[in-house]
Amino acid sequence: MPWRNTRETYGSVAKTLHWLIFLMIAGMLTVGFIMTDMPNSPDKFKLYGLHKSFGISVLALVTLRLLWKAANIQPVLPDGMRVWEKWAAHAGHALLYVLIIAMPFSGWAMSSAAGLPVSVFGWFTVPNLVAPDKALKHDLQELHETLAWVLIVAVTLHVLAALLHHFYYKDNVLRRMLPFCRGNDAQDADSGC
Repeated sequence: MPWRNTRETYGSVAKTLHWLIFLMIAGMLTVGFIMTDMPNSPDKFKLYGLHKSFGISVLALVTLRLLWKAANIQPVLPDGMRVWEKWAAHAGHALLYVLIIAMPFSGWAMSSAAGLPVSVFGWFTVPNLVAPDKALKHDLQELHETLAWVLIVAVTLHVLAALLHHFYYKDNVLRRMLPFCRGNDAQDADSGC
């Protein structure tokens, strides 16, 4: 599998970043909802620390993903898609990027407003984004939770659109992002994709 994108499919670097970011976000959303309901304990604070570390990691990976995207050609959408469908696909991707960037920034700012440092796996501490402020911390906490729900809806729509393309339109939109598929109908048929 080529490491760079082609006009037909994504390369191994884009696929790896896509799926790694997805797995990290799915894990972080799950842990985020679990840890907020936990009573205060060393385990809860350890989860908060890991949540922050992975949040900064997601921010770094999505930045890398956007740089890689800018440096590569993008696979073309199927010819049969209507103009509004192509617009919706681009808008959906843009929304996902905005949300994936806004989530870690809102969490980072929330920790800063709470006066709590954001350490990344104990290796280094990122600078505070804002000064401690209890009212701002509350507002950022609400924003972070709202963004989480919006992200869940956006990811769900993204997955449903990919499944629609695969099962209804029977095009290569999903296959071209699957880890072991090439995004080419003939080659994928041979490999079982």
